[in-house]
Amino acid sequence: MNGLIDFQLVLTQILGFVLFVWILSRYAWKPILAGLEARRAKIAGEFAEAERRKTEADQLKAKYDAEMRTIEATARQKMQDAVGEGQRVAGEIKAQAQIEAQQRLQRAEDEVEREREKAKELLKQQVVELSIKTAEKILRTKLDDPAQRKLAGEFIDEVGSLR
Repeated sequence: MNGLIDFQLVLTQILGFVLFVWILSRYAWKPILAGLEARRAKIAGEFAEAERRKTEADQLKAKYDAEMRTIEATARQKMQDAVGEGQRVAGEIKAQAQIEAQQRLQRAEDEVEREREKAKELLKQQVVELSIKTAEKILRTKLDDPAQRKLAGEFIDEVGSLR
């Protein structure tokens, strides 16, 4: 062993190596490669599934965004409709209040006119009564000119005190 190569040992090692590679390729290599391929396929499938789920999530997000815009537009429209309805109701209430105020004013004017007519009628009755009383006094007594003047003055005073 002084620098010489032992061909028998080298040949045994080469034969052992070839036998080892052949056994590995026959029994172990294919299962190892199949396991590696299965692992690669599984990882590729997981990436594909993740990409599919991401696409699906993006589609759902776009769908929900569109629905949110629709809901917001509907809410805005309903708010505008409610404001319009409120303004319409307020207008109706205002118009009704004006009609009622006009009716009350008309009733008050009618009431004042009736009271005025009653007052005129009462005054007329009182003037008639006074005239009758005065005529009765004149007829009962024979009056001379100063007595007639005095009687007419009293009549005018009575009429003035009725106001």
